[in-house]
Amino acid sequence: MELTLRSITTEAQDIVSLELVSPRNEALPPFSAGAHIDLKLGNGLTRSYSLVNDPAETHRYVVAVNKDPASRGGSQYIHEQLRSGQSLEVSVPKNHFALVEDAPLVMLVGGGIGITPLYCMIQRLEALDKPWKLFYSARNRQKCAYLSQIMALEAKHPGRVQLHFMDEAGGVPDLKTILAAVPAAAHVYCCGPSAMLQAFEQATATRKPDTVHVEYFSAQQEAAVAGGYEVMLARSQRSFQIQPGKTILDVLLAHGVAMSHACQEGVCGACQTTVLEGTPDHRDSFLTPREKSCGKTMLVCCSGSLSDRLVLDL
Repeated sequence: MELTLRSITTEAQDIVSLELVSPRNEALPPFSAGAHIDLKLGNGLTRSYSLVNDPAETHRYVVAVNKDPASRGGSQYIHEQLRSGQSLEVSVPKNHFALVEDAPLVMLVGGGIGITPLYCMIQRLEALDKPWKLFYSARNRQKCAYLSQIMALEAKHPGRVQLHFMDEAGGVPDLKTILAAVPAAAHVYCCGPSAMLQAFEQATATRKPDTVHVEYFSAQQEAAVAGGYEVMLARSQRSFQIQPGKTILDVLLAHGVAMSHACQEGVCGACQTTVLEGTPDHRDSFLTPREKSCGKTMLVCCSGSLSDRLVLDL
């Protein structure tokens, strides 16, 4: 979709929100809490961002973007080049981090800009009058987006929000202790920096897997670029040798194969592809351990092959 960037708002230090609307004031495709959209940027990059606004809103999409000091071009471009009134190519919403709306309790753990999908979930849970709790950590108060809105909800029903500022607390939060008090039947969600997500996964290792939900937004492993194997496309009957230094996605795009892709880090799922034959070398942070062990699907932006030949359903 071609949408108009109606406004850019500063939400915290180095964090801006983008409000996207139809140029003809039409309703946008609906989304559910936890969904994200892909933005095609003018510098040739495509990036995925979680929707932060209330899913009941049909007239706009809102995302928030942190200016990452280690930006590979996406967040830097948004902060420095985008202006209100511009048009952007935007995907329909997709959701790989869906909210379980009938959970007896939803426990949300957010770090920094990871609050964006969680604040969207909070708005949905409020509309449903469902119980939730939030643990929100940031480096300092100045980097804490949507803090006033969240604390307004806390004031309505105190005891639901716990804040942790690392400059004030003197270190990272103890997620093991925090999550130990959460009932076993609760669904627990985490979105934040890699160190927090890893600590969260360790702290929830004994919980039922279907009650634990994580969303990464940066790569956890180096992409598989050793090369030296063949990729066969079953539907088009085209075959390619993957050379050292290249990912499967690199080679397919270079040869004109139409492939959905966005983050190119194995976190958004846009390039997920069915594997018909061969053994993938999984390097993504998107598929579940069970999906990886089955070997029936892979993310071609970062994963490679452990076998001499892969056959993909393309």
